[in-house]
Amino acid sequence: MNLQSYLAKSSKETNEALLRFFPKKFSSKWFARYFGKPSFRIDESALQKSVADPIWDFLDRGGKRWRPGLLLLACEAVGGNRKKAVSFTVLPELVHNGTIMIDDVQDSSTLRRGKPSTHLLFGVDVAVNAGNAMYFLPLLKLFSGPSLDAKTKSKIYDLYVREMVFLSFGQATDIHWHHGYSNKVSESEYLQMCSFKTGSLSRFAAQLGAILGGASEKQVGAFADFATSIGVAFQIQDDILNLVPSEGWGKETGDDISEGKRTLIVIRAFSVLQKKKKRRLIKLLDSKTTSVSEIQEAISILSECGAMDYASSVAKKLVLKSWSKLDGVLKDSDSKKLLKEFAGYLIEREV
Repeated sequence: MNLQSYLAKSSKETNEALLRFFPKKFSSKWFARYFGKPSFRIDESALQKSVADPIWDFLDRGGKRWRPGLLLLACEAVGGNRKKAVSFTVLPELVHNGTIMIDDVQDSSTLRRGKPSTHLLFGVDVAVNAGNAMYFLPLLKLFSGPSLDAKTKSKIYDLYVREMVFLSFGQATDIHWHHGYSNKVSESEYLQMCSFKTGSLSRFAAQLGAILGGASEKQVGAFADFATSIGVAFQIQDDILNLVPSEGWGKETGDDISEGKRTLIVIRAFSVLQKKKKRRLIKLLDSKTTSVSEIQEAISILSECGAMDYASSVAKKLVLKSWSKLDGVLKDSDSKKLLKEFAGYLIEREV
């Protein structure tokens, strides 16, 4: 099986797992399954319209579903049972979609996966609450899903809490930079922000899969490093695609410019541009411009100074370095081959 077939299969399995776990039609029966009989009476209509509908409107838009694929590959690569791990793919996927829903509110984004952002369709209050619900709903799998021994369950809880805190730290850093405190951000600081913000759920998915597969501590650690690198590389490629999107991108072109984001591309440009060009780029970013011509001007500045090519090379080097460590702790297998191919896919993707 090639990587594209594998990801298509894991995406289908994840969608089915999501439906089994949190059906599109909310009911008191679903509630009782996880929490027991409520003390009073649940307003099913309220929870349908303010939780289930916005969540499923978002999930039904699709998405790459690559984190569940990474989880399953990690499980298989250490000799684990893939079928037993499938139901746990809802953990990283629901959390990931929750972060996007809330991120769109924070960034005032108007378009996501080809449709208006959730807060524009359902309201900011509903979007924030539904996004938060997706942070915690997956934890129901740990105390009501397939049986796990206490040690394994404890490892997963610890992992989840750590990565969720890191994710918040990454988002906090990114938000702070948006408020004009970013002209002196270093490349290393940017990469750490990405490690927290984008790398967290990659690490969570890979380590969760490895733990479910019975991996050694050394293997889990190697997966953490590998997942960090591909999470950072994914973000860098996302930054590039935001400026030069291909067909099917599904987001506004150059909205990183409108948000004044200091990506690795921008940080590199600041270090190589002549003073006049640098001042102009800073002015364009700080103005939070929505002018198509000004956005294109900023993109041209970033492209002409080689900053995009530089960012792409950094992503590739990070992944190659972490792969060498993971390569040494895994036996040869089809899953291992797909993991290596998987890393390349995230770096080279066009959507």
